[in-house]
Amino acid sequence: MTSASAPGKVILFGEHAVVSGAAALGGAVDLRAKVTVEDLPGSLTISADDLILRGFSLDLVSGRIASAEALNAVRYVRAALQEFEARDLRVKIESEIPLAAGMGSSAAIVVATVAALNMHLGLALGTKDIAQISHMIEKKVQQGYGSPMDTALATFGGYLLVSTSVMPIDLPALDIVVGYTGIPHDTRSEVEKVQSLLARYPDIVAPIFQAIGSISARSVPLIRDRKLLELGELMNVNHGLLEAVGVGSRELSELVYAARGAGNAIGAKLTGAGGGGCMIALPGPAGAEALMVALRQAKGLAYSVKTGCEGMRMEVGK
Repeated sequence: MTSASAPGKVILFGEHAVVSGAAALGGAVDLRAKVTVEDLPGSLTISADDLILRGFSLDLVSGRIASAEALNAVRYVRAALQEFEARDLRVKIESEIPLAAGMGSSAAIVVATVAALNMHLGLALGTKDIAQISHMIEKKVQQGYGSPMDTALATFGGYLLVSTSVMPIDLPALDIVVGYTGIPHDTRSEVEKVQSLLARYPDIVAPIFQAIGSISARSVPLIRDRKLLELGELMNVNHGLLEAVGVGSRELSELVYAARGAGNAIGAKLTGAGGGGCMIALPGPAGAEALMVALRQAKGLAYSVKTGCEGMRMEVGK
């Protein structure tokens, strides 16, 4: 039996603008997906019985998610098995990461699967190989779409600054709160919607993207120097710019404003493609617990995470 795990991620700044070459900053979080591989002669099975959102069974989160998104998670494992022509195995998926929420659940599952197969089958792949193969598999399943940020963060952990290249960056951990609307988003459709807006109004949308890219760049020294008040201000500005290009939603806005209001957050914004999924908030003086209470009162799921966490690892003896 061989097990590997990989982290989810949040995009701190730069969503959508990164598609057009502006900078985006992402960090690995301490919510993980775990894949276990064991021999099963004469069969090849995949089970996903324990897809959990830290204290919540997947079935309890939303009827819109339960079966379709669990099945989607299995598709990535199946693609990895096909890539290596694997046979006679049982593969078990477990995950703390919200599915279809913009937190890199598919990338974490792919990376954990490839890492577990690599060890179990004696393939001798290096860490960079695992990242590259995982990205290729994710793109294949998503029919050509798939950000290299997600699989790179799932593999290497830490933080990445992405524009025309992917650059690891050394920054301290941040304590943030994630609020989940319970509504899955469709990354492809949100990206296409924004790119269509850019094509129709380039003189308006391109400067918005430039501003978002500048926010990403400005955020790096603020995180490094722990200037959280200024960082929170930039989160609020970034959220407003994302709403301007049409990727906000009523549910996301309710969580963002609940965080800033009753939750006393320093800053709050959507994370990921938008249209559903998650938002993130930087706790204020009242702390993470008050923020989580405010998000739950606004009908969101809420939990505290750290950014800049460890990447893919083998789970020996677990």
